[in-house]
Amino acid sequence: MITNSSAIVLKRFPYGESSIISRCFVRNNGKLSFIVHGARRKKSPRSAHFQPINCLDLVYYYKSSKNLQTISKSSFANTWKNISQNFKKITFSMALLELTDKCLGENDPHVDLYDELFNALYTIDNNKKNDNLIFWYYQYQLLNKLGFKPDFSLKDQSNIPLPNPYGSTNSKIIFDCFEKNNSGFDEDLSLSPKDRKIISNYLNTCIKIHFEGVDSFKSLKFMKDTMG
Repeated sequence: MITNSSAIVLKRFPYGESSIISRCFVRNNGKLSFIVHGARRKKSPRSAHFQPINCLDLVYYYKSSKNLQTISKSSFANTWKNISQNFKKITFSMALLELTDKCLGENDPHVDLYDELFNALYTIDNNKKNDNLIFWYYQYQLLNKLGFKPDFSLKDQSNIPLPNPYGSTNSKIIFDCFEKNNSGFDEDLSLSPKDRKIISNYLNTCIKIHFEGVDSFKSLKFMKDTMG
């Protein structure tokens, strides 16, 4: 059947001489893979459409039994003005996509998580600081929306020790905000390296417990290696 939805491009691969396969988080259908015919031709507008981070309006032919869906029409639903101009913003945005791609199964709709991802990208695009806080909040919401809401009172899970989430005053403030579905932006905290390590280690440990293969984020490692 032919259907339409907004979608966020997670990844793309070359296919054949002139086409691509694009993996997208589709608001109505979850994670889907599309074959985009002719997208690598010089005059094709779809080459620009199907770049990671882009938010699109799609019209496509959908069959749940098929691994690859077919695009009928595509257009930009939203344009990010600042992400592409800032290396750090690109890196955190790509890490959001990497996390989403690794944790979502195919054909598994999560409208609320899609909205969280869009909001995270929007906030990164429109704020001048605390991109890491946006990333942590999305990590928390991904765990929450997929049924693995963190319980900060636990000391271990699945026989794996959990780091102390309240190892600093600021980490407790941040996690208290997260539990109230608040990103913590309004607190305007100055986070120390210790705060960042506590928050990051706790969330990364929770994600590793529940999702196989999510050991690290290539995007964030690249930024660390590049910027020191």
